[in-house]
Amino acid sequence: MSTDRYFRGPSANKNKVRANEQIRVPQIRLIGPEGEQLGIVTPKEGLIKAEEAGLDLVEVAPNVKPPVCRILDLGKYLYSLSKKEKESRKKQKVIDVKEIKMTSKIEEHDYQTKLRSARNFLERGDKVKMTMFFRGREITHSELGKKILARFIEDIADIGEVERNDGLEGNAIHIYLQPQTGKKTTVKPEPAQEVKREKEEQ
Repeated sequence: MSTDRYFRGPSANKNKVRANEQIRVPQIRLIGPEGEQLGIVTPKEGLIKAEEAGLDLVEVAPNVKPPVCRILDLGKYLYSLSKKEKESRKKQKVIDVKEIKMTSKIEEHDYQTKLRSARNFLERGDKVKMTMFFRGREITHSELGKKILARFIEDIADIGEVERNDGLEGNAIHIYLQPQTGKKTTVKPEPAQEVKREKEEQ
């Protein structure tokens, strides 16, 4: 039972559970195996009581003064910590940002393929970074790329919406899409607005 080493919890690099002889503070607040308060004692006194109960002396609250230690089964305690961490990770939604790259000369087949990919990403809760590249002199006709982006945004409006539009930076336009929140945006990003004005002028 007694051991002179750290017990590593579920996150070995972040949390270390001290137990038995590893607890070397002057005093501890001791909790018994049934949750009863046993007052402030020395670690040695706590260890004696733990040994009498056939259990371990485990530090459960190291950041208070004096630290709180409890008499319990160390193996079961570490298992419960691991189980709680796993449950916590399950509740956390990891959102990835997937990039969709295209050029102003993209063909219809490729356009539809990228559109399907973006829809799949958004459906599973990820965000999408749309990047429109301009090669060489294509930058002088950036309105072509903006038209494609505006169409893309419109084609995906039922499931995604613009989170951020960085506009033209260098030789590329970056637009970030997020899953539709249920409240459709009435203000379209700058590229889409420019396209709308161009259509009205024609």
